[in-house]
Amino acid sequence: MVYIKMMLEGIFGNKTAEKVLLHIFHCGESYATAIARDFKVALNPVVQQLNRLELSGVIISKAVGRTRLYSFNPKSPFMKPVREIIEIAYEGIPLSERQMIFETRRRPRRKGKPVK
Repeated sequence: MVYIKMMLEGIFGNKTAEKVLLHIFHCGESYATAIARDFKVALNPVVQQLNRLELSGVIISKAVGRTRLYSFNPKSPFMKPVREIIEIAYEGIPLSERQMIFETRRRPRRKGKPVK
């Protein structure tokens, strides 16, 4: 597990980029606050990496209300190889660790929805 994480960090430049890509891979689409919350890191570096990855064309974003959702760019020629690399690393994370990392809600609660 440690080797895979170090490999991704080396490929993508830093730990935050690795975390952003793993989170988007796991969720399909996500927003900056959820990524920062799940990995217990500051919001600013996550936003910087999302902007960098979007400028490079690896991910795209769309506004949904006041939230900006990020996902992989299906039109990017790099999408398939990047997703394959991320998938290898993702599958190398033990299931128990994945469940701990990605345990939070994926989207904001709908206004007026009762809490169960």
